[in-house]
Amino acid sequence: MNVLELSEQEIIRRNSLNEMRAMGIDPYPAAEYVTNAFSTDIKAEFKEDETEPRKVSVAGRMMSRRVMGKASFIELQDSKGRIQIYITRDDICPDENKDLYNIVFKRLLDLGDFIGIEGYVFKTQMGEISIHAKKLTVLSKSLKPLPIVKYKDGVAYDKFEDPELRYRQRYVDLIVNEGVKETFEKRAIVVKTLRAALDEAGYTEVETPILQSIPGGASARPFITHHNSLDMDLYLRIATELYLKRLIVGGFEGVYEIGKNFRNEGMDKNHNPEFTCMELYVQYKDYNWMMSFTEKLLERICIAVNGSTDSIIDGKTISFKAPYRRLPILEAIKEKTGYDLNDKTEEEIRQVCKELKMEEIDETMGKGKLIDEIFGEFCEGTYIQPTFITDYPVEMSPLTKMHRSKPGLTERFELMVNGKELANAYSELNDPIDQEERFKEQMKLADKGDDEAMIIDQDFLRALQYGMPPTSGIGIGIDRLVMLMTGKPYIQEVLFFPQMRPEKITPKDSAAKFMELGIAEEWVPAIQKAGYNLVSDMKDVNPQKLHQDICGINKKYKLELTNPTVDEVAGWISKI
Repeated sequence: MNVLELSEQEIIRRNSLNEMRAMGIDPYPAAEYVTNAFSTDIKAEFKEDETEPRKVSVAGRMMSRRVMGKASFIELQDSKGRIQIYITRDDICPDENKDLYNIVFKRLLDLGDFIGIEGYVFKTQMGEISIHAKKLTVLSKSLKPLPIVKYKDGVAYDKFEDPELRYRQRYVDLIVNEGVKETFEKRAIVVKTLRAALDEAGYTEVETPILQSIPGGASARPFITHHNSLDMDLYLRIATELYLKRLIVGGFEGVYEIGKNFRNEGMDKNHNPEFTCMELYVQYKDYNWMMSFTEKLLERICIAVNGSTDSIIDGKTISFKAPYRRLPILEAIKEKTGYDLNDKTEEEIRQVCKELKMEEIDETMGKGKLIDEIFGEFCEGTYIQPTFITDYPVEMSPLTKMHRSKPGLTERFELMVNGKELANAYSELNDPIDQEERFKEQMKLADKGDDEAMIIDQDFLRALQYGMPPTSGIGIGIDRLVMLMTGKPYIQEVLFFPQMRPEKITPKDSAAKFMELGIAEEWVPAIQKAGYNLVSDMKDVNPQKLHQDICGINKKYKLELTNPTVDEVAGWISKI
């Protein structure tokens, strides 16, 4: 890396790195460093009445340092927390050579470096459980400084709180911001508890293709890629549904998959183009059974994560204690808008949309999409406590079994929590003739311009023709579930690496453009370091200022270039 691309701190750290190596210290040793304790456990297990101090070996990042002559205190951060280390020169340097303390520890080590400490546990006069170091080992040198928060007169400086930086540099966010790691540990508990409940119920975890020839199982816009060997377009899956149902046809009692789905749609605080979903399918069940199973499952997960059936998000206490309210979707719309959409035609519903002054309606939308838009605008956001919205019109549910007693409706529910959909479930359609007709209706919508309409999957229809038993299925959005369980209002807070726009790169002219002005190539990085990234940036600059800027950089960074004269600099500018 060009030295001009580094900050002053980075240059100092690299010089320290080289100095360590010159002293015979490997800043990145390969050997295993054996630890036998973690910071939190040391504190929890400390006993003042022990006859022999506990000997420990720990490792982690040095997060703070207070040097007081021959003795110092540091704060060490390991994977579980932080602990204070007491270091004295003569303890870690028992021989005559004191370089490890005087040079390495005091000058060459920096905050953020990894070190190993062997010593014993004790309590300081201030009552803080600490480790008295007897041996110090350099484990890894950090070359970039951490944005460690500093306080002065009650004001915090150098906070790492810009969401753009936090999400893009999650590794730094995890190091310096309290609570971030805990969120992802809770996410792991959510998935672990979910998996345990499904395994205990006797269902089989499976894996299905991510690259699919037909993007089926949901109404969504897919990502498209190309397979060179087969010379064919493929799609990143938008759902796992159709493949999991094939396995029910094949004889599994129940199957589930926890994995990534991909939808080529907008990004906001509730949506990421790739997201984690759990889909479950169980034979001989219906959507009523699935509602009962789901509310018990979510109650169990909430207790595992939070120790109770309550979770707090956006200042609201949400109770996941079963049972949950059940409300048919058309009743919900009537309740919130005053309009009864039962038995209404597409044109009549379109007129309702006009009366409700809905602006996002267009001619490509069929009856199902119109109802979905009305529910989304006037109803969805009002359901804070877990609520099952049930009995969707057939036009909204191309993969769902017709309702056993309500013509024109299907046996489907969506679970709404905190104003957003968390789960979607059906009594699965297993009539292959009916399914084919539903697919054809979807293709008519596609012909009208609906790019989220489903494509006919002939192989899935063939599987249904071999016979699928009565089945209920559900999909639960894991990311949204974690948001609810951890009280996070943004999906980016529960994804390690959410999708981000490309980083902005400062435009720079090539060296050749600068050389056209008579500038030597080796001077171009210095000119751009001074802030003149484009040739045009130098157009109206005072030659003496430009001369002063670049000569200062030459001296500061020890580039050892021959400085140009002011007249030469003026000559460059005159040619622009």
